[in-house]
This record gives sequence, C-alpha cells and structure tokens, in this order.
Amino acid sequence: MLANYAFVGVFFVAAVIFPLIPIVAAYFLGPKRPTPTKLDTYECGLEAVGDIRVQFKVQYYLYALAFVIFDIEVVFLYPWAVAYGELGLFALIAMAVFLFSLVEALVYAWKKGALEWV
Repeated sequence: MLANYAFVGVFFVAAVIFPLIPIVAAYFLGPKRPTPTKLDTYECGLEAVGDIRVQFKVQYYLYALAFVIFDIEVVFLYPWAVAYGELGLFALIAMAVFLFSLVEALVYAWKKGALEWV
C-alpha cells in the first residue's frame, strides 16, 4: 500500500526541486553589480514622483473577487457543457443549483452596493 504513494512522493520532490534549480543557478551565476541607478525605484520606465505608497480603494478588491468567483464558475461550467450529452438529469439539476447560488450571490452583492463604482 505504501508503494502506491511513492509516486506521489517522487512527484512532490520533483515539484519542489525542479523550480529551485534555475533560481539557485541564477543566484550563483548571475551578475551582481548593484548601482544606485539599478536600485532606484521606477515604474514603466519612469522615475517615481511623489508618494510611492498609494492606498487603493476596497472597491478594486471587490471587483477582483467577483471576477475570480465568476471565472471559477466558467471553469466548472465548461466541462459540464462539453459532457452535457452524456450526463443525466441529476447533472442538469446540480448545475442549476450551482448557477442559482452564484446568481443569488451576484444579486446580494448588487443590492448591498458592492458593485457601485463611486
């Protein structure tokens, strides 16, 4: 039984080591000549002017969260739509319940004013 999990362990070790090899190689082999110009903060090729720390409105995060929720909806909806012909009535009801819960969440956010851009 334990031998079956050996493959999972090998994949886990490979998943940890594989990305670390280029990072460690770049650290040791890369050039290290820091100058004040290289260490200076800039954005889009322009020097920073004014206060660099700007607070974002919470509204941006709410829109991002709503986007992620509906993006995940598409991830679940696409395979269901591809296999729709082979699925039965239970799958149709399950997807209807899933879509209803997401629409309910959207209506709730809309009524609470979370989607108002002010």
